[in-house]
Amino acid sequence: MSKIKIVHYINQFFAQIGGEEMAHITPEKRAGIVGPGLALSAAFGDAAEIVATIICGDSYFNENLEKAKAEVLAMVKEENPDLFIAGPAFNAGRYGVACGTIAAEVQEKLGIPVLTGMYEENPGADMFKNAVLMVSTKDNAAGMRDAVKKMAPLALKLARHEKIGASAEEGYMPNGIRRNFFEKERGSKRAVDMLLKKLADKPFTTEYPMPNFDRVPPNPAVKDLSKATIALVTSGGIVPKGNPDHIESSSASRYGKYDIEGVMDLTEAGYETAHGGYDPIYANADPDRVLPVDVLREYEQKGVIGKLHRFFYTTVGNGTAVASAAAFAREFSKELLDAKVDAVILTST
Repeated sequence: MSKIKIVHYINQFFAQIGGEEMAHITPEKRAGIVGPGLALSAAFGDAAEIVATIICGDSYFNENLEKAKAEVLAMVKEENPDLFIAGPAFNAGRYGVACGTIAAEVQEKLGIPVLTGMYEENPGADMFKNAVLMVSTKDNAAGMRDAVKKMAPLALKLARHEKIGASAEEGYMPNGIRRNFFEKERGSKRAVDMLLKKLADKPFTTEYPMPNFDRVPPNPAVKDLSKATIALVTSGGIVPKGNPDHIESSSASRYGKYDIEGVMDLTEAGYETAHGGYDPIYANADPDRVLPVDVLREYEQKGVIGKLHRFFYTTVGNGTAVASAAAFAREFSKELLDAKVDAVILTST
């Protein structure tokens, strides 16, 4: 039996070309194995070979979506593989979105089986786990061995067009499709076993996971706004003209902190939005529509609030992982507390 032919997609980081400074590179195809393909190839043994690796910068792919999809699709088509693998992307947001996007495109346009892998909180997981088979990985590349261990056998089954079992059996993320299978033990025993573990405060795996919502109790109301320091925070992407910190238009990996001391109004000449998830025309024409500096300055002058905090914090919410957003907030919240800020107005789009 001839070897299964696989085309592998990775980003500039895993190709060891560079980090964020090289995220602009256009798609290129290299013969054989590059980077993490070595681990996959070792797991495949003689059953399959990676005949080509396609590399594309995360920024280029996400900022030139239609062009990038067409370019990568053409490269895959040239190889006529039995299977297409993207990633794994772990918790890299733009990489995850790129992996999900191109895997779905290859599956739909070329009819080739596809497989990708990423951390469950990667925005690419929310977007594509119901469209393509996606293995759940750890949140960083230290989990490569574990990811490959799960991806390789599933990849071979896909390439051979074998029956794919339930997500609990095969290790992919639940995708809304229920598959019947026989458990080794009956339900009553499994339920009692789980209950005993729970009562003993031991780890157990539920068969019906509930959604995990991050509920934050509200703080007490500000007693006297006329003496309060108010800060502005936004996920609407308002930045100084030119986006000096290069906050991404989607799946942001950073936030910005900008000084507005003496600024009475955000004008088109000085500010813009970096956000790629809504029509920027009105926000660029008057950035106060997203970040209301003008109104708060008016309130400041009238004594409605004590003062507007000197700095505002901004990022892009479009496709940004919840884990990333939470990390941003933990970091700049310390600065707000140290500055004795009494309240924050959080604006979105």
